[in-house]
Amino acid sequence: MKSEPEAYSWDDLVRDGGTEWDGVRNNAATLNLKSMKPGDRAFLYHSVSDKAVVGIMEITREAQPDPKAKPGERWVSVRVEPVEKLPRPVTLAEIKAEPRLADIELIRQSRLSVAPIRETEWRLIEEMAQASA
Repeated sequence: MKSEPEAYSWDDLVRDGGTEWDGVRNNAATLNLKSMKPGDRAFLYHSVSDKAVVGIMEITREAQPDPKAKPGERWVSVRVEPVEKLPRPVTLAEIKAEPRLADIELIRQSRLSVAPIRETEWRLIEEMAQASA
């Protein structure tokens, strides 16, 4: 799940103890939100300026109508809470340089704000976050 850190960052999420992940206005991203269930985990990716995976969030409520949607719109939101900050950010450059992540949706569909991640990709990013820069 992507957010520009200037708009809403990992530190904001920790300060707030969680947030409504709303404002998603893309059909594919909305389908991804609808597939999330309480207990699922998601990476928080700081887009634009940092371009790095920075933390792990947990979905605490499944999709419901986005409170910011206009009448008649079918956009949804989920509730997320912080789980843990990664030991170090995993940058987009590192992800692109890792051949085993060549098919990650973060690269394949770079404009998508909410994208699925495969279990093998998840584990690899966690490993990369543990390694020294």
